Amino acid sequence: MTECARTRVAILGCTGSVGSQALDVCRKHAERLEVVALSAHRNVRALAAAAREFSVKHVCLTSGEALSIEDLPSDCNVLRGVEGLCELASLDEVDCVLVSVVGAAGLLPSIAALKAGKRLALANKEALVVGGDLLMPLAGANQLLPVDSEHSALFQCMAAGRHDEVYAIWLTCSGGPFFGMTPQELSRVTVEQALNHPTWSMGSKITVDSATLMNKGLERIEAKHLFHCGIDDIRVLIHRQSKIHSMVEYVDGSVIAHLGASDMRIPIQFALSYPERWDTPAERIDYRTLGSLDFASPDDKAFACLRLAEEAGRAGGTAPCVLNAANEIAVAAFLSGECAFTDISATVEACLEDHEVMPVASVDQLLDIDAWARSRAREVLSRRS
Repeated sequence: MTECARTRVAILGCTGSVGSQALDVCRKHAERLEVVALSAHRNVRALAAAAREFSVKHVCLTSGEALSIEDLPSDCNVLRGVEGLCELASLDEVDCVLVSVVGAAGLLPSIAALKAGKRLALANKEALVVGGDLLMPLAGANQLLPVDSEHSALFQCMAAGRHDEVYAIWLTCSGGPFFGMTPQELSRVTVEQALNHPTWSMGSKITVDSATLMNKGLERIEAKHLFHCGIDDIRVLIHRQSKIHSMVEYVDGSVIAHLGASDMRIPIQFALSYPERWDTPAERIDYRTLGSLDFASPDDKAFACLRLAEEAGRAGGTAPCVLNAANEIAVAAFLSGECAFTDISATVEACLEDHEVMPVASVDQLLDIDAWARSRAREVLSRRS
């Protein structure tokens, strides 16, 4: 393959877990992928190192951290803030934008990428949770490729049949570090325990979301938008081994499952290589030695975030925006030791109860509701401290 045929990639959030693994994929397939733009929030040293390694011409920093021009490649264009992310996502010299920034900050650059006609490799589920009603109408056929391991799995399983032949989606879940615990036990868990995920190595926010099962709730809403199905057609299934990444059940009773190593580089690479498949970046599984595959139902009484996400997903409109914003504030408070683990779901529930759901009308409307929900969540938390 000639150099001019390489796919030109912008990685938004290149210093986080997904972004760092995306860079690994780009190293492995340097003859196929060219990194041309990078962003980070505050990890200036890692951003500069990656910019030098890949000789990128455009970088963006979304915090107020100082970034020395001397640390970057010559003639490197430095952008700032969300506006800078949107500019990176729209560059003429970019073919594919991997959005792996954390939280609702991924919405605007995702919209910018789709409007600019780029392939969007979306690792930011919050963009779809908050603004799926705005994002999905902008996406052409196979223009938006999910990077979440479960949604990448579902995308691939969906190729086995027609949309009208799908009976149910089985969204698998490890159950997190607190599987089987009671609400009383959950009220006493520590930040260190919550960050000890049994399967995946991820950033702190998504790791806590996995512990509360909010991550799986957000993924149900994400799947609702991606695959145009009802929230009740998406069933959460506890699978502790995390080897089946999700399944699609068809009307004839056939179930198509996606299995593989618990390695995020696989779905990242698939989103960048589609419709081709390249040599794996991960170790292969010897299924002769795997042993058993176990399944269980989730407990949405102990893990109330899963129930709250289901209610918000069923209500639709602006409810998921409130769900996500309140959760982001509550998780940050838990990580900083300002609230208990179970205060996360209680805060989200209080904010949802105080919100009158409306149809999604515009980005500005969502930004206003996002700001309101964050402020309301801080008020709720201040009364609990």
